Amino acid sequence: MKQYLSPLALNLKPSGIRKFFDLAATVDGVISLGVGEPDFATPWVMTEAAIFSLEQGQTMYTSNAGLIELRRELSKYMAKHQGLDYNPDEEILITVGASEAIDLAMRALIVPGDGVLIPDPSFVAYAACAEISGAEVHYVKTSAEHDFRLQVEDLQMAYTPNCKILVLSYPNNPTGAVMTREDLLPIARFASENDLIVISDEIYSDLNYGGEHTPFASLPYMWNRTLHVSGFSKAYAMTGWRIGYVAGHPDLIQAMLKIHQYTIMCAPIMAQVAALEGLKSGETAKQEMVMEYDRRRRIMVHGLREMGLTCFEPLGAFYVFPDITATGLNSEEFAEQLLKEEKVAVVPGTAFGPAGEGHVRCSYAYSTQQLQEALTRMARFVKKRIC
Repeated sequence: MKQYLSPLALNLKPSGIRKFFDLAATVDGVISLGVGEPDFATPWVMTEAAIFSLEQGQTMYTSNAGLIELRRELSKYMAKHQGLDYNPDEEILITVGASEAIDLAMRALIVPGDGVLIPDPSFVAYAACAEISGAEVHYVKTSAEHDFRLQVEDLQMAYTPNCKILVLSYPNNPTGAVMTREDLLPIARFASENDLIVISDEIYSDLNYGGEHTPFASLPYMWNRTLHVSGFSKAYAMTGWRIGYVAGHPDLIQAMLKIHQYTIMCAPIMAQVAALEGLKSGETAKQEMVMEYDRRRRIMVHGLREMGLTCFEPLGAFYVFPDITATGLNSEEFAEQLLKEEKVAVVPGTAFGPAGEGHVRCSYAYSTQQLQEALTRMARFVKKRIC
């Protein structure tokens, strides 16, 4: 049947995360640190709200843009917690996860041949969505030397005149890096000077252990040229509910809405109801989860360093990104051999871009017991190779 498939579908690379997730599923007794999925259940107050809505027969379509009650509550939340001002009627769109928001943004903005600047390493979907839309991907290398923070000098090296979009992802997946207001200001100036639209994926903004998160759209002159993407999957443990949102200039949001209404129609109403309740009364449960992630973060960093691996300290999200070059293995070899010998699944850094070579991503969104056992197995594996 291959002759019927488009070259795009034939040549698009599968997700490196899913590759190792599927491989790990075939191994008995495996401890998987591969998927960025909270091990907590969605806070009960949110689940209960969704159940009650179903009992009341709320199983219909919503507005294409999403429940107006949810958009209004998001508008108030962003104003209160992030200093962002968005009109819920025309500047906020509810999506099926933050991933749909990123896809919509790419499709609404890109003309084939446009350039998209993407920090490297970063989430696997950015480059794929850009390529699906016909864009040229320009990777902007980040490194542990600069705590994996995007440097304007590296942006200048990667930039070409056809570049239209800059993708930002801080706190970052896979590195756990964060960027402060002072770090972001030169990036904002670069975006303004080069007339770039910024897709700022801030899905991990609530998982910030090093200080206050700075929304990119809050920086001077950035509101008009920023699409603020976020969602409920990570901080509220709602990955399977698939509920996200994007906020921005009405011209951009309305263009995305047109694509959304033909491809998705609307996000599921029960997920929207749960998200609405989370904004109203889920803050305490969210903060309790954040505190637990912070504790696990310190356990992982300490454990990896103790076994002899260099490990940058992540200050956001729920990932560590240790340097495994001391073992003499590349990222793929390390992940494959660790899975085979010790039944621990991690993701090769190269799944997130060329600059990920020499690293692996380990998620700490798992129980302390699982993390400690995984560290014991990893230490045994590493000891054989760096003694």
